[in-house]
Amino acid sequence: MDVFVTAVELDSFSAAGRRLGLSPSAVSKMIRRIEDRLGTRLLVRSTRSLQLTPEGEIYRQRARRIIAEIEETERVVASGASVAPRGLLRVNSSVAVGQSLILPLMPKFLELYPEVELDMTLSERVVDLIGERADIGIRVGPMRDSNLKARKLCESRKVVVAAPEYLRRHGTPQHPDELENHNCLNFNFRRAVEEWPFMDPKSGIVEMIPISGNFLASSGAINRQMCLAGLGITRLGAFHLADDIREGRLVVILEDYNPGDLEQINAVFVGHDYLATRVRTFIDFLVEHMGAR
Repeated sequence: MDVFVTAVELDSFSAAGRRLGLSPSAVSKMIRRIEDRLGTRLLVRSTRSLQLTPEGEIYRQRARRIIAEIEETERVVASGASVAPRGLLRVNSSVAVGQSLILPLMPKFLELYPEVELDMTLSERVVDLIGERADIGIRVGPMRDSNLKARKLCESRKVVVAAPEYLRRHGTPQHPDELENHNCLNFNFRRAVEEWPFMDPKSGIVEMIPISGNFLASSGAINRQMCLAGLGITRLGAFHLADDIREGRLVVILEDYNPGDLEQINAVFVGHDYLATRVRTFIDFLVEHMGAR
């Protein structure tokens, strides 16, 4: 398995052989033996590259997990159950969550676990953890991938905000119905809706109020920037607006009508019984340090 994964990652039998101390022909024979045993083709070899078959992709993904578990088991057995987390840890997060909640905690994490090499990517794209070899993804909202396991890190309420300059120029809405006269900043991704929920403070009934505006964004981070620039009103998770609100750059409005809905922030990972120590430790650290936001 190690020979197969190394050959695929290096895209070369020769390069894999040099890394593993084998000849190219030995690498080729070993992979051919795997294919003969399985009765299926895993690789298509050309003069320039190695191309995985669909069966080869499945084998590569599972082989990587098995190898990682073997390595972790050997480290635990060799060093005792209290072995410190070590090795490369790849984490992917959205920009807003990463900048506001994750990155501020990382100096402390790396101080506690200096043998972990942290590879952090902030992106608005929801990555395929297996395909992009990420150990952990930090995601907001309900789970959509049944192949992943999730652990809740925290919850964040949503608030409607605007910059003082915008409110000075356009007035402060006192009731959700008045939003029809305002420029509301929304999103362009698939699950976005052109309505915001508001609750009648007397009856407790939640009603969806239509909103519209001249700006759509792919992330909360972008709408936050536009809101700070005075372009309009937006509704975002409070977790990445806390500093702006505290320092007066943004003003919370229509709070009497806030329905109190919460966004759940999860750590997601490939589901198997034995997590690498570095993965388990990182998630435990986030759970400990991220309370309700």
